[in-house]
Amino acid sequence: MTTNIIIDEQLIDDAIKATGLKTKQEVIELGLKTLIKLKQQEKIKAYRGNLKWEGNLEDMRTNS
Repeated sequence: MTTNIIIDEQLIDDAIKATGLKTKQEVIELGLKTLIKLKQQEKIKAYRGNLKWEGNLEDMRTNS
């Protein structure tokens, strides 16, 4: 899909330098994927303290 948008060139240049990616498209796609993952992680936080743990964590650590 082709989309025309205005993006701060310095922001794009900084992102390219920070990531080592080669194109603006790669930087934008990585940024969008990262944003989606962060939002998904926020949803996971809602389960904190609400799930029952079964198992022996120490045993899992020593037998893996």
